[in-house]
Amino acid sequence: MAICILYKPSRKTRPRYYRVELAMNLFEEVSVLREWGVAGGKGRMMVSIFANLRDASNAADRFRHKALRRGYERR
Repeated sequence: MAICILYKPSRKTRPRYYRVELAMNLFEEVSVLREWGVAGGKGRMMVSIFANLRDASNAADRFRHKALRRGYERR
């Protein structure tokens, strides 16, 4: 449905990424998938499930803003 990918450049280590995705699941709920890690490596993933699109969208925006405050940036 909607995907946002953020990157955190680093001169000392490999760059990091943070991905937030909104998607409908099979039970007509909205899932917010978050994935983060080092570019080229195995990342970590977490899925949160919401009853409606508004709540899921608000949560995805909070996750995205939190990542931006931690130094991730859009490209």
